[in-house]
Amino acid sequence: MGAGPHKTATLKADPTAPVNFTWTLVAAFLVFFMQAGFALLGAGLIRSKNTVNYLTKSFLDFCMASLSFWAFGFPLMFGGSSAAPGLERGNPWVGWSGFFLAGEAYDVRTMMVWFFQMVFAATAATIVAGAVAERMRITAYLAYSFLVGALIYPVYGHWMWGGGWLSNLPLGAGARDFAGSSVVHAVGGLVGLAGAAMVGPRIGKFNPDGSPNPIPGHNMAYVVTGTFILFFGWFGFNPGSTLAATDLRIAAIATNTLLAGAAGAVVAVYYSLARTGKADLALSCNGALAGLVKITAPCAYVAPWAAVVIGALATVVMMLTAAFVERILKVDDPVGAVAVHAGGGLWGTLAVGIFADGTYGNVAGLVTGQWGQLAAQAVAVVAVTVWSLGTGFLMFWALKKTMGLRAPREEELSGLDLPEHGTLCYPEELVPLAGPVGRA
Repeated sequence: MGAGPHKTATLKADPTAPVNFTWTLVAAFLVFFMQAGFALLGAGLIRSKNTVNYLTKSFLDFCMASLSFWAFGFPLMFGGSSAAPGLERGNPWVGWSGFFLAGEAYDVRTMMVWFFQMVFAATAATIVAGAVAERMRITAYLAYSFLVGALIYPVYGHWMWGGGWLSNLPLGAGARDFAGSSVVHAVGGLVGLAGAAMVGPRIGKFNPDGSPNPIPGHNMAYVVTGTFILFFGWFGFNPGSTLAATDLRIAAIATNTLLAGAAGAVVAVYYSLARTGKADLALSCNGALAGLVKITAPCAYVAPWAAVVIGALATVVMMLTAAFVERILKVDDPVGAVAVHAGGGLWGTLAVGIFADGTYGNVAGLVTGQWGQLAAQAVAVVAVTVWSLGTGFLMFWALKKTMGLRAPREEELSGLDLPEHGTLCYPEELVPLAGPVGRA
């Protein structure tokens, strides 16, 4: 048989392929739609004068990362995994087969896997938008997006999902991250931390004594709508990671996903009520997202009660991380991306080793009296932190020295929408009222 999409051979080898293909692709479509959620959430949490800039980054980072993941990232991540045709060559550190989905990788099974993994890669890229919002040049941001999809995300992803060394640790069942707490969220959040540190805080964020000033966003309707979209998309993110509708564990995964997100939101709102007497909607939305990030790694391995605990603790970890980033590191993270995704991703990775009950994939944690899995998860936490921060700082340093990271001061003060994009999200703000309605 010559090179080409081998659909006939696939059907003959696996009669259940159509239902599993459909399930996986629909789940990928849901994850794709999460990009709209990220765009709205972040745009609502920043000032109106930078809305077009943020929306541009959210749209184009997906496009840039998709192309670089197709050309380079996917082969580096899954080469050697034999997860699909054309992915046979690689070692425990990196893969090297399947470039451009050409040759033996030009196969329907390989393209299905690529499409599902591509939307995950793009999600990792878009997380950084929030951490560097309102002051990074669009040209530097696009270059970053390409590099994350081509190299930073795929190499760590290979270690965990591509048959690499982390997944084969002689501890427990090897390091496990079912749907991406470390692979997607920690990578994105930690690279975002590096980017935010390198580009510096927004003008006016910190006082001379180092104390932070609040810089409120401009549209809570965007924030809530974006959160709803992300919550909905997570049912593609987590259950879809089975890559098979015939794996009935999807019901447990969906249930755990919902419970963790709800627990995170409720803990956040009651914390704000206890502290200020006000129900903080933005905090509750970020609490829900923190719970969703943290359940992403253990979602298939834990019982529903554990999902509630994981989600509830997620909000605590998120708030502690946010305080550490802002007050100790003096890093400006306008939308809380580092706290939600880095803090949440690292905690979620560890949660596998604590709460996994041994009922799926032979993954058993402390709740069953076994320590090996927690040790494997701790190694993964160290690996993702060193890799993401190291490559993130190196990448942003190189971009700073070449094309420059930060927009000019006058553009930052006026807003980046007109200088970088030539348009405004709310152009009526520049048009003075000339008289009664209907008059020129």
